Amino acid sequence: MIDNDLFRAWLILLRTPALGPAGLRERLRAQSGDIHAVLRALREQAASLPDDARDWLRRPNEARLAADLAWLAKPGHRLMCCTDEDFPPLLDTIAQPPAALFVSGNAELLLHPQVAIVGARAASLSGRTNARAFAQALGRAGFTITSGMADGIDGAAHAAALDAGVPTVAVIGTGPDRVYPRKHHALARRIADEGVLVSEFPPGTAARADHFPRRNRLLAGLALGTLVVEAGLPSGSLITARLAAEQGREVFALPGSIHNPLARGCHQLIRDGARLVETAGEIVEALAPAAVALGRELASRLDEPGDPAPAAPTDAVGQIVLDALGHGPMALDELADCVAQPVAGLTTALLLLELDGRVEALPGNRYQRLPG
Repeated sequence: MIDNDLFRAWLILLRTPALGPAGLRERLRAQSGDIHAVLRALREQAASLPDDARDWLRRPNEARLAADLAWLAKPGHRLMCCTDEDFPPLLDTIAQPPAALFVSGNAELLLHPQVAIVGARAASLSGRTNARAFAQALGRAGFTITSGMADGIDGAAHAAALDAGVPTVAVIGTGPDRVYPRKHHALARRIADEGVLVSEFPPGTAARADHFPRRNRLLAGLALGTLVVEAGLPSGSLITARLAAEQGREVFALPGSIHNPLARGCHQLIRDGARLVETAGEIVEALAPAAVALGRELASRLDEPGDPAPAAPTDAVGQIVLDALGHGPMALDELADCVAQPVAGLTTALLLLELDGRVEALPGNRYQRLPG
């Protein structure tokens, strides 16, 4: 059951012309996070607003709001607001952070350590093969695979993760009820069922060219690092890589033949300071410290209010995990319940145990303790 009054206020403000995420976040800070107070204050200031914003606030489109609320009422759908305790903390640190996200699927995956895999839409066969191999290897190492559900490299990375039974996040440039490109309808359904689709744009929003750079900042912002598999000059993948670097995240690039036009973007990134990588293990090693830091932050942030016990350090969690695993495979959710730890921090501990060769990730988001 959703709180229609609460989400109606959010939806009105998210659809208010010229307000934008920065304006909404600024007003939320001024009103101590009270969305109803923000709406009241804006309506009181309506005379000073642009005509379209004033008209919308005075007479919002009730049919549009009803459709939004109907979308939110469906199972697996959620409006994740920047005031929510489980809003992805990595997005709070980027330039122009979103005020809210429309989510379809397992929202918990947005807190997992992620690697973005991006590249050319008109990817070569070898590029798609590399994207699949890296997605599956990184997924087995404990990372969630994030991409933009575009044709080519993005689609290959998502499909490979799903085929391997590892989580995937699709950050899209349309409303959460739209699919672009249309050929990815089946892929979108799989991601919503087995992973998560996320958009900054409300339901009904069609694909527009200016939406995709906005989408790319979220894609880069959710991930601890971005891997560019193939990219021409210029390309949207290079925009994503630039945004990742500006956000202080790691950027990785695969080298290619000097005769391949789709290798030129990767070579440019390497010249500009991106890490040249040849194996998924190099990425795992580079991102392990950031994954640990994220896990500790989330463990502290998601600790129960008023609980005097601090979150267990990751190494201590690792020993608890080993003791709980015993000698048979265990699903992540079952393990989290068993050890009473937040899933995000638990994922980090599992990643470190895999790096140490003490735990093996299995298809279906399951883990097994290794002998020794």
